[in-house]
Amino acid sequence: MRPYFPSLLAAGVIVFAAPIDAFAAPLPPPDLASRAAASTPDYRIGADDTLDINVLQAAELTKIVKVDSGGRILLPLLGSLQASGRTPGELSQDIATALKKSYMKDPQVTVAVKDAESQKVTVDGAVNQPGVYPLAGRTTLLQAVSLARGPDTKLANIRRVAIFRTVGGARRSAVYDLSQVRTGKAEDPEVYGNDIIVVDTSGSKSFMQNFSGGFGLLGMLIRPW
Repeated sequence: MRPYFPSLLAAGVIVFAAPIDAFAAPLPPPDLASRAAASTPDYRIGADDTLDINVLQAAELTKIVKVDSGGRILLPLLGSLQASGRTPGELSQDIATALKKSYMKDPQVTVAVKDAESQKVTVDGAVNQPGVYPLAGRTTLLQAVSLARGPDTKLANIRRVAIFRTVGGARRSAVYDLSQVRTGKAEDPEVYGNDIIVVDTSGSKSFMQNFSGGFGLLGMLIRPW
């Protein structure tokens, strides 16, 4: 049998010691309210993001560039610049400062994130293709599970699909009934970058049943919202 929940275990996720059904309330959004939107001023640029760079009155510098795997971008006149880990505002200032040194007196630079490929979600458990997937704009739980080629029809318990998320520096979780979501009887919650989604297995192989009561005090270290 394939390794079960490799991404979840590697991430150090602890499932609550209390019955997991107690955490079926809506999960609050993460800090910075969805960095996947890439529109907040404190979004941190990542590798493979696509940036729209505009330099006023400098058409040769106004272009769309992609951040390489090393976190850098290549611009005319300036060469290679570090982009990963910088906010769009910080990168705008970096470019303006570099231009001011040799090429322009008062450069006006704006940087916008066109595509936030660095925003990824982990889909694990009883799905056909567990893995880490990029989020392309707003993504719901049902869409995220579909990225992993859907639930494993032989193993999955789609009535127990968990989302693990860091909110306010603490790990939180909520469980959703995907069958209810599919039929429109329950809301299809939005997922965000760095979320971990776990589709439970049915019967005696249930991951959530085995772990929800097996951590004792360790499981109580993380509190519900």
